[in-house]
Amino acid sequence: MNEQKNNGWEIIRFTGANSLIVEEEIAEEFPITIMINGEEFATMVCSPVDLEELIIGFLASEGIIRVYKEIKNLSIDSRLGFAYVELTKAIDLTQQDHSKRFIGSCCGKSRQFYFKSDVKTAKTVRSNLTITVEQCYHLMKELQESSDQFRRTGGVHNAALATTEGLLDVRTDIGRHNALDKVFGNILKEQIPLADKLIVFSGRISSEVLLKIAKIGVGILLSKSAPTDLALKLAHDLGITTIGFARGNKMNVYTHPQRILEANFESSTT
Repeated sequence: MNEQKNNGWEIIRFTGANSLIVEEEIAEEFPITIMINGEEFATMVCSPVDLEELIIGFLASEGIIRVYKEIKNLSIDSRLGFAYVELTKAIDLTQQDHSKRFIGSCCGKSRQFYFKSDVKTAKTVRSNLTITVEQCYHLMKELQESSDQFRRTGGVHNAALATTEGLLDVRTDIGRHNALDKVFGNILKEQIPLADKLIVFSGRISSEVLLKIAKIGVGILLSKSAPTDLALKLAHDLGITTIGFARGNKMNVYTHPQRILEANFESSTT
């Protein structure tokens, strides 16, 4: 009773007052410590898939690398939970705008709020991409239908690189920031051009999420969830079209609506 069995847990499920013992799959949580040029940089908690892309994207998000070729070697010991990164350049981590810290699987007090590295790496986006409302609805539906793991566990976030016509690369993680870093890492690794791309996302749009979008360099962020006020201020300043609460046939456009072809700038009185 209430014990782990293989990839799931034996649980008691209640429907009203009626109970049933069932086995349920639980999202896996995995800590990994990143070593850069032999020095400990950070430990993050994540889903143990697409770890290479996660590390590449994370290092780019933190301003450690700008392009994939700055990584000379990357090896992962998944048994012990270590990633060893050798860069083509020497860096003094004590002189970087970082501190050794525990990085949680989602937003919260485990992350410092704002780094100087964000100022250097989050640039204004100048994208001419436009999208229709119907395409937004279709992309969000496609994202929700793409995640078997979410349907099995309910405990993960999804992020996808997309064109207006469909999803190109979907990544999953227990942390919404990690899911975005996995997408970012694949973009850098495969040198994917971004002029006609956007990000489709399941998680809340925090300031940190918004800064990651700016670092990736896409002009449209489409999310199922809500934004924060600081995220919207950053989106306004950085030229990013922010769409939230995209569910069914409804969505809110918060910033830079000129990229939405049907955007109506007149206030509704109904």
